[in-house]
Amino acid sequence: MNVKKIDISPAEINLSYEKTFSLTYQVFGKEIAAAPVILVNHALTGNSLVAGVKGWWNRLIGEEITIDVKKYTIIAFDIPGNGFAENEASIISDYKIISTQIVAQLFWKALEKLDIHRLHAVIGGSIGGAIAWEMAFIKPRAIDQLLPIACSHKASDWLIGNVLVQDNILNHSSHPVEDARKHAMLLYRTPESLREKFHCNFQKETNLFEIESWLNYHGNQLNKRFSLASYKLMNHLLKTIGNHHTEETIDHFIATTNMKIHIISIDSDYMFPAAEQFEFYRNLKKRYKNICYSTIMSIHGHDAFLIEYQQLHTLLNQHFKEDENIKIRG
Repeated sequence: MNVKKIDISPAEINLSYEKTFSLTYQVFGKEIAAAPVILVNHALTGNSLVAGVKGWWNRLIGEEITIDVKKYTIIAFDIPGNGFAENEASIISDYKIISTQIVAQLFWKALEKLDIHRLHAVIGGSIGGAIAWEMAFIKPRAIDQLLPIACSHKASDWLIGNVLVQDNILNHSSHPVEDARKHAMLLYRTPESLREKFHCNFQKETNLFEIESWLNYHGNQLNKRFSLASYKLMNHLLKTIGNHHTEETIDHFIATTNMKIHIISIDSDYMFPAAEQFEFYRNLKKRYKNICYSTIMSIHGHDAFLIEYQQLHTLLNQHFKEDENIKIRG
C-alpha cells in the first residue's frame, strides 16, 4: 500500500476553517501523465485502496479486467476525516462543517496540485457517485465520462431521515458505531436478500439467529475500522448531497457540459431508489442528449454495486475496453 498525502488549506477552497486538510490518496496503474486518468471515489465505508490484493473493487480494477491498470492511471482519494491512513490530528471533530460539495472542491484542488486538469472518467458508488456528481457540477467541461452508480445528485427526504436516525444512534448509544452499523446494514440490503442468505436459521451454540450474528459481526468490524468522529462525519455527508443544487444550477450544467453521462441504478435500492434516479435522468434527457441510463437487477439492494460484479462489468466495459472479449476476473 503506497499512500501519499496532499495538504490543502481551507483558504484554497474559500472555506472558513481552522485546520489544514490532509488528503491521502493512492495511484494505481500507469504513472501520472503517462495515460488517461480515471478517478474512483469510494463509498461510505470504503477508502483509497481500490485495487490490488486487498482492494475493495479489485474485481473491476486490475490487469486486463474492466478498468485495466495497464491502460489507465487510476487515482483514489480518501474522503478527508474518514480515518483511513490518517492520524488523530486528521480527524474532523466539527463534522457538520463538511459537505459533499466541499469534498469535491478538495478533490479538484488536489488534482490541480498533481497537475491533472482533465479526467477521462469519474466513477463512484453510493456517496462516491454523489461526489462525482458534485465534481461534475463544479467543472462541467473537465470530465470526459461521468459514471455515478447507486446514488443521486441530491439527497432525498428518505435519506435525510435515515441520516438523522444514524446521527441519534451515534450520539446517544453506548455502542454507537456498532449499533449505527447494524441499522445501516438493514438499509443497504433488502428483506429478500436476507431471506435468501439466512432462512431464519437459529444457532443453538450462540442462542442467536444467523441474521443477529451477522449484524453483530458487521458492527464489531466497523468499530475496528472507524473512530466515532470519522463515522459521524461520513454519515453526515449523506444529507449534504446536492443540497445547494437548484433548477438554475442544473440548467447551467447542462448548457455548459459536453461529458458523457451514464447513470447506473439498482432496481432494489432502498437508499437511493431507482425511480428517483430514473426521474432525474428523464428530465435531463429532455435537455441533454449525451446521457444514458442502466439498471442493475438484484435482490441485494444498495449493496449490489459491491456484489453484482458481472453486471457492473457489462455496463462499464463499453467505457473502458476496446476488446469486448476480455473477461472479468472471478
